Amino acid sequence: MIFEVRVFPNSKTQKVVKKTDNNFEIRIKEKPIDGKANKALISVLADFFKVSKSQVKIVSGTKSRNKIIEIV
Repeated sequence: MIFEVRVFPNSKTQKVVKKTDNNFEIRIKEKPIDGKANKALISVLADFFKVSKSQVKIVSGTKSRNKIIEIV
């Protein structure tokens, strides 16, 4: 499964909002420093889709708010 996400780091709450079938908006408490926000993103998505963290991969956009995610 491949889909697009828009990440909002340094938010007050952590939540996942489904915009369309292949587009999500994700709010994360972590700041985008040293990859902390990406690790938190993987953790939040793994919990949301009920898969392990190793099954969630950032395909594109590691340094951008817009990312393409793949769940194996």
